[in-house]
Amino acid sequence: MEKKEELADEAQLRHDILRDEWVIIADKRGKRPDDFVVKDDKQEYKLESDIFADPEKTGQEEDVLIYKDDNDEWTTRVFPNKFPAVENVENKKDISEGPYSAMTAIGSHEIVVTRDGRKTFALLEQSELAEVIDAYRERYVELMSGKSVNSISIFHNHGKKAGASILHPHSQIITLPVTVPAVMREINACREYTQKTKEHLFEVMVEYELEKGSRIVYTNDKFIVYCPFASSRAFQMRLLPREPQPYFERLTPNDGMFIADALSHALRALYDTLGDPDFNYYIRTAPCDGQAYDEYSYHIDIFPRTHVYAGFEFATDIEIVPIAPEKAAEALRKSLELFPKI
Repeated sequence: MEKKEELADEAQLRHDILRDEWVIIADKRGKRPDDFVVKDDKQEYKLESDIFADPEKTGQEEDVLIYKDDNDEWTTRVFPNKFPAVENVENKKDISEGPYSAMTAIGSHEIVVTRDGRKTFALLEQSELAEVIDAYRERYVELMSGKSVNSISIFHNHGKKAGASILHPHSQIITLPVTVPAVMREINACREYTQKTKEHLFEVMVEYELEKGSRIVYTNDKFIVYCPFASSRAFQMRLLPREPQPYFERLTPNDGMFIADALSHALRALYDTLGDPDFNYYIRTAPCDGQAYDEYSYHIDIFPRTHVYAGFEFATDIEIVPIAPEKAAEALRKSLELFPKI
């Protein structure tokens, strides 16, 4: 009988234990890492059309947070979105209809912007990325105390295929009066795992991935970066703290430097391996609703836009991934050999 490690060239149905989802790893289609390299179809950056290069001049809302360097020049700033996805009002209204539940979408929608509009996050210095992480945390702590805030979503879109309508690198923070279903599915999976095994799922995953090694992309003293066993995108990566922590807002400044180091290496590996592909990353963290979520841990998922969601995926909610995460991780590790550890 063949060993499990030798089955990579066969189509596999893999179960994502964290999200209770199935994916098909169709590595037998013969896709190589080079097949995913982005062709040269990127937009050209033009300073004159960059509305985030000089936010005051282009009429952005007043900053809620700003970082400056020794020359009193701004480096990172946060301000309300001029076209928010949610309504910044005090009270929500019940607008349910018949059997359907509905309410006004109240909350805050903010933009996190770095200074250089041409410098993608993959090319930021670790200290620059650490400042962005600190801005995320600082705004999270401020926003979580607001009325009717149950969840806070922090995400970064890079490229048109990832939904970025503005070329200048920026992230977004949105608060919601409801608990995000995707996060609750993960929390419930963690609780079920703990009830069955008496173990912490995130601790088990970290320990196993480090022992296995084949899906690891990068590690430091505080975090690991790996391609998940049941990746739902080619070259998907996940950042996990070595010691699980449910609440992102409790990130210490020291840990912030380590998470910036891990994220910097992950994004640079993606940039060098696939030629600056479009991608999304987002932070999943426990809800800020006052409940205990000890079985959970915050993490960052990076989703490259490497293939199109098509009929089979829509019909089944099962992704077909054309390269095994083990092969993706190997390619990403190789690209980091030329990227010095900071």
